Amino acid sequence: QVQLVESGGGLVQAGGSLRLSCAASGRTFSTNAMGWFRQAPGKEREFVAAVSWSGGITSRADSVKGRFTISRENAKNTVYLQMNSLKPEDTAVYYCAADSDLRISTIVAGAARYWGQGTQVTVSS
Repeated sequence: QVQLVESGGGLVQAGGSLRLSCAASGRTFSTNAMGWFRQAPGKEREFVAAVSWSGGITSRADSVKGRFTISRENAKNTVYLQMNSLKPEDTAVYYCAADSDLRISTIVAGAARYWGQGTQVTVSS
């Protein structure tokens, strides 16, 4: 099994920045593709960003391009989401996802096997 624990969420003003972290433990060799999703109140969960094991392949939702960056540090079994120029519409619970599949398309499709419990991000206007 793999456990994913997110951290770094909080309250920030519009235009500010936050960096989310997701630490994996357990069978970490199963965490090849990793990524982030978010779910705002009353809305469906949506894809935010994904990264391959090497970090060389990434994907981001159009709504966050130019503002959010995903990266990972395999030595620490951790994936990060750097969020800049935050907007009130970025307010949501952010979830980390991971899968043994090498293809980030599995993450993008929302088909990841492992999910974290989520961390709240609130952006005030």
